[in-house]
Amino acid sequence: MGIGFTIDTPLKVAHLGIDSVISLVDDILLEKLRKMYCQKSDLPYSEITDKNEDFRAKRITSYLNLIHKLTEEKVYQLKSKTSEYHSDLKQYFNLLPDTSLLKSQFKSLLKNNTDNPQALNHLLNNGLHTGSIDVNIMTKVDKENYVNNEKLPTEFNDAHAALRGYAQSNLQSSVILSAGMNPRLFSYMEEFSDFYPNLNGTIRKKIVLKVSDYRSALIQGKILAKKGLWVSEYRIESGLNCGGHAFATDGYLLGPILAQFRDNKDALISEVYSLLVHALTNKGKSVPKNILSLKITAQGGVGTSEEHQFLLEHYKVDSVGWGSPFLLVPEATTVDNDTMDKLAKAKENDLYLSNISPLGVPFNSLRGNTKDEEKRKLIARNKPGSVCPKRYVALNKEFSDKGMCTASREYQHKKIKQLKTLNLTQQEFENQYNKVIEKSCACVGLGTSALLKYNLDTKQEGKGVSVCPGPNMAYFSNVISLKEMTDHIYGVSNTIVSNTRPNMFTKELNMYIEYLKSKIEDIKDSTDKKQKKYLNRFVKNLNTGIAYYEEIFLALKSNFQSSQFQILHEFEKSKLALNQLNLKLESIIIH
Repeated sequence: MGIGFTIDTPLKVAHLGIDSVISLVDDILLEKLRKMYCQKSDLPYSEITDKNEDFRAKRITSYLNLIHKLTEEKVYQLKSKTSEYHSDLKQYFNLLPDTSLLKSQFKSLLKNNTDNPQALNHLLNNGLHTGSIDVNIMTKVDKENYVNNEKLPTEFNDAHAALRGYAQSNLQSSVILSAGMNPRLFSYMEEFSDFYPNLNGTIRKKIVLKVSDYRSALIQGKILAKKGLWVSEYRIESGLNCGGHAFATDGYLLGPILAQFRDNKDALISEVYSLLVHALTNKGKSVPKNILSLKITAQGGVGTSEEHQFLLEHYKVDSVGWGSPFLLVPEATTVDNDTMDKLAKAKENDLYLSNISPLGVPFNSLRGNTKDEEKRKLIARNKPGSVCPKRYVALNKEFSDKGMCTASREYQHKKIKQLKTLNLTQQEFENQYNKVIEKSCACVGLGTSALLKYNLDTKQEGKGVSVCPGPNMAYFSNVISLKEMTDHIYGVSNTIVSNTRPNMFTKELNMYIEYLKSKIEDIKDSTDKKQKKYLNRFVKNLNTGIAYYEEIFLALKSNFQSSQFQILHEFEKSKLALNQLNLKLESIIIH
């Protein structure tokens, strides 16, 4: 969802029982929003400047504490308004599915016990659930920091400081760790007591790992367990059919991956928990009386209640995440009007997997976003690259030990100058040049939308907005209310999704085939035998995945009945396309 689009989502939906996630990348943005909300709420505000010691962690702690405080006040007000069917209370219960016991109990009390405020108060105080205020840390975005040209200790690296800021906050929630392993960050977590379970198994700050395959989950879970830290949730995301950065698997598709988690969940818990108990014992910490719970959740390209329910029932996941479609729900996310309009009008060809990210990882993007337009104007003036005002992704050390962002003007100037010394052919130079200038300043662009939405100062950032919706966005074409979205998720109505939308599993498969096609093109003139071996394995895994899906969908008796024939037909088409690509791959001779 980017950096700024859910920056204050908890204030919009937590009191309604909906969980959400705040990105901790941009402490400058957090500080601007903290000032705004303090002023709106008549709360004292004292600026935390970059002159303050440990300013990044302090900004994060202060912002999270403010959001927690304001959310708690909204929840208190919600529970206090029992004298009448207040609009906020009505909204809370309207957003619950009709199968909710709490919803039926509430309706019954209103109908039969209007003169019994004690019973209503009891129900609200014990039944109303507050949505979790979770945070996200991209583990690899862990830039080293300097003061007076002296490198600070590791704990002042960006991801470390973000973790400390969260650990020292008043929140009782979860930290979602994404973008792979960072062993030093994992070790740093050991220093904070809130990440450890108590005797009753309660963990004040839970660890959630975003993963794309079972092997990665098991490895990371065991590493953390050996430190006495329990992973409370593995969040499985489609490798390609997702928003933001796309971490493609080796051709492993979402369905088979979820089946592996489902079939091995008990073994996973047992193996990892034994390591946890041993570590906690050695550290002299409390060992929970009972084995800790573990959630398996899924996200990436889900777009209908039928798909949502299928994941819950067939793969036994604990919950299903929806991301990109909520960018069109102003009651839930913070998106400026121009970007909202572009998202609503976006079609399949407008959403693409780009190479613009300075992290060097494929990045889902929207054509015509204003940050890319800003980038193109600079290129036309022969001044490619961003001024890099925030430096959160200044991780490349090719030209400086302090690191540079590959989207920065400084880096691109040096890289282009270097290319000119390599005696490349004109074609080779143009290819390399285009790869350099393609990078875009995402860490700034992904946060600017919130500043524009609230009419805050953008002098440092500029007005260019980056946005990173998943491909699923193409099939949602209207700005909608939160009620309309929840009704769609529950299957109450199905009017907000295009009739041309493909099934989530066939969409992901075709994305992997397109990804494979581009990789085969890349190795045509290569001498790297490892690459061809990797792509052969990729093809094999895709074929295995198609066979798995065909068996599953042929056996279905109740799910996808209206679309079963079309889905199976899509698998047949994908097999033919994959066979053609395999023939092309086999024809490539690498000496």
